[in-house]
Amino acid sequence: MKTSDADILFVPGLGGSGPDHWQTRWAARLSTARLIEQNDWAAPTRDEWVAAVVAAVEACARPVVLVGHSLGSAAIAHAAPFFTAGKARGAMLVAPPDAATAQRVPGLGAIARDFALETVSKLPFTSVLVASRNDPLSSYEASEELARGLGAKLLDAGEAGHINADSGHGPWPEGLMSFAGFLKGL
Repeated sequence: MKTSDADILFVPGLGGSGPDHWQTRWAARLSTARLIEQNDWAAPTRDEWVAAVVAAVEACARPVVLVGHSLGSAAIAHAAPFFTAGKARGAMLVAPPDAATAQRVPGLGAIARDFALETVSKLPFTSVLVASRNDPLSSYEASEELARGLGAKLLDAGEAGHINADSGHGPWPEGLMSFAGFLKGL
């Protein structure tokens, strides 16, 4: 699949994706891409974020490819059962949080519990999960287990932190190359 064949929806995490974040940069470069907006980036609730993801997917005219980061990845996994069958063709989930690890970060306990992925089923479309070995919001072992549960291919990003602008992944060209390869396989 080529980018021109799909609507590419980026789902940012907590706080949104600022101007230096790879999601914002990629969305600006890809003509069929856009960021999904949420009502509240600072105090998210799973039901509201899921509803926004579902509405964005259902509004698309072409097949959809989703790209989530952190809590946005969790929102995609929770939203997937509500998509019209066949509407979403794939998802790249980057650094999804693991509730047990994220709860140890001050201020994230309730959010981590609300978006917890322990009960999520296999995704009904092709997916890849990109995980870091030193992500402060998820252990690599939890990411491996989540990838198995979602039926996603696991990509090891090495020691990449939370794979965001703060961890030095502003443009993240390696990620864009992985995304291009993922699209090609759809």
